[in-house]
Amino acid sequence: MSLEGHRVAVTGAAQGLGAAVARAFADAGAQVLALDRDADGLARLAEETGAAALPCDLAAREGQDTAAGRLAAFAPATLVHNAAILKPAPFAETGPDLWDATMGVGIGAGYRLARACWPAMDAAGGGALIFVSSRSGIEGFAEESAYCAAKHALEGLSKCLALEGADRGILSCTITPGMYMRTPMSEANYPPELKAKWVEPSRLAPAFLHIATTRDPALSGQRLDAWSLSQSLSQEIAR
Repeated sequence: MSLEGHRVAVTGAAQGLGAAVARAFADAGAQVLALDRDADGLARLAEETGAAALPCDLAAREGQDTAAGRLAAFAPATLVHNAAILKPAPFAETGPDLWDATMGVGIGAGYRLARACWPAMDAAGGGALIFVSSRSGIEGFAEESAYCAAKHALEGLSKCLALEGADRGILSCTITPGMYMRTPMSEANYPPELKAKWVEPSRLAPAFLHIATTRDPALSGQRLDAWSLSQSLSQEIAR
């Protein structure tokens, strides 16, 4: 896929799925703005790919303000909101700090960054908002009250933006990995039986490029599976 001149912003881009998606867009020729609180990880990504790096903590309002201002000026055609916090804890031990940080990154930043991108996408006649979700966006899990609440909210936000963006050419969808990935988050939370099945996150990246390039209206408002979509694209190329 060629994305010469395409502008994309990717959050949580210093490692894991976010880094894989940012690299895939950069390899396709896109101008990438990478956001993460890990400044060192972003610096490595920038050196490897030529992406512009914006270190910021999306859990904090100050970090959201910084990111929103930069995105408004950058005017991306595609936003991939991948950043998230998953720190399992019993509900009785999920204090306000953990709750606020998880919700801040998951849904607070999702709302504010999408809103920062919206005017430019509207003026350009379209764009793509891609929100990374998970099973926790439609199911509940013990010791994940904050994470599940954030992902459920992200699913609702995306559906609403899909309706409002339909006449503007702005696609909004959620996307789940659909396969166990080898990431720092999964390193910390997966049991051995799941680690035996995981794949490198780069194998899920083609799905993100497909959404950005096609902006297929049929995908808007949907909850997509990155693994299945990427596999289907690989099979089409093979044929």
